[in-house]
Amino acid sequence: MLPFAFHSGDASSCTTVLVGREASTDGSIMVARAVDSFSFMPSLLLMNPAAPGRKYRGSDDPGEAAFEYVFPADAMRYSSAPDPDTMRFGCAGFNSAGLALSATETIYANEAVLALDPYEKLGIAERDIADVILSTAKTAREGAALLGRLIEAHGAGEGFGVAFADAKEVWYLETGSGHQWLAQRLPKDQYFASGNQGRLKDYDPASPDFMASATVVFWAEANGFYNRKRDGAFNFTRVYARDDERDETYSYPRVWQIQKILTPALRQEVSEAPDFPVFAAPAEKISLADLEAVMRNHYEAGELSSHDPYTKGLRGDEPFRPVTVFRTQNTHILQVRPELPQAIGRVNWFALGMADLSVFVPFYQGLDAFPRAWGIGTDEADDESAFWKIRKLQTLVMTDYPALAPIVKDAFAKFEAETRGKCAAFEAKYLKLAAQDPGAAAKLLHDFNFRVADDALALTARLTNRVFTLRTRSIEAEVPFKNRSSND
Repeated sequence: MLPFAFHSGDASSCTTVLVGREASTDGSIMVARAVDSFSFMPSLLLMNPAAPGRKYRGSDDPGEAAFEYVFPADAMRYSSAPDPDTMRFGCAGFNSAGLALSATETIYANEAVLALDPYEKLGIAERDIADVILSTAKTAREGAALLGRLIEAHGAGEGFGVAFADAKEVWYLETGSGHQWLAQRLPKDQYFASGNQGRLKDYDPASPDFMASATVVFWAEANGFYNRKRDGAFNFTRVYARDDERDETYSYPRVWQIQKILTPALRQEVSEAPDFPVFAAPAEKISLADLEAVMRNHYEAGELSSHDPYTKGLRGDEPFRPVTVFRTQNTHILQVRPELPQAIGRVNWFALGMADLSVFVPFYQGLDAFPRAWGIGTDEADDESAFWKIRKLQTLVMTDYPALAPIVKDAFAKFEAETRGKCAAFEAKYLKLAAQDPGAAAKLLHDFNFRVADDALALTARLTNRVFTLRTRSIEAEVPFKNRSSND
């Protein structure tokens, strides 16, 4: 029962994909991230009530140095997906102003830069960001600016990238060092992908599409990391981010693969990652199903198919890290649909555990609370939590991925397609009812959402039993130890 303190920030983690409104099929903004940490660490779905004046601290241990923050007088209600041992690392959620946040993408800074501007023990870190920003900021721009000010004032506790989205725009912020940062607005008709490496490049301080620490260029010049005459235009990643042989297999391939899927016409080698475009226009507009497929990718097709670590049997020694890994806590897609009321226009499509063998379940912002099974769990397997019901199935499938994965993937794909249809029908009913009876509409939302979540777990249980049956048969066939007459 949580004897060890394992957290999202302790491991090389996450893949992020952002989709602009004009790049999606339905005009929605989408923020996707895989939270990759430890295979036995649940993510809990929680609804946090507004807590004006709350004194937040990044640790319950009074002897541990930690970031501190006081919630404002107009602090907002927000959803989050924290770890169960600390109830921090809130991961992703929406607040009552409609702001979506996903935090954080672990990124690594230039070690020479960090030697001069190190991370701060009292700085804001991944475990703090969801609670602090979602309680306070009302827009994406405001969220990025607030986080930037906190980094400058208190320092960053680690290297990270954070996504913010509202009804109008998406911003992405990256740290460069203990006190330097850059944020950029996503072009509406493009997408962005990151895999544990700094990705933002050109910085134009005169453009409204950028925000940055006040000394981001000056500091680099003063300390010899940037020379205008030698280097030309200021490149944030080239100055502040790590880029070495570790990134060539861990980070480059994921971004290459995502851009190849969404923009096949791009001609670039995996080794050319520092020159990959920061943003790209998709060849076809991106649907929710398309983005779910991207977050499940493991090089199963295409030019990098020889690096698939699952389909031909588990290959833990494969050097190219895929998007989907077993140790994922959750993969979320925060969908913002500006034309709809916030209650149904903000949806967290939430897949527990490894996305490749999980099911994306919608959770509407209009919920007052989440189903109990989705808000419980520890690092010990149990029979009650949604996390462990899904993780048990995934663990069993991984014992014979080639034979068992297609069964689970096909069933979950059918469920997701049917659920999208049910959501459309529910939303049409909600809109009509909300205009006449808001209370009845809220109950309709609650009942529908809880039923969908229950149906997902019921399907998971049926699949677990089916896979257990098949695995039992295959093991018996492999080691029967029958006599010659097969009678005993």
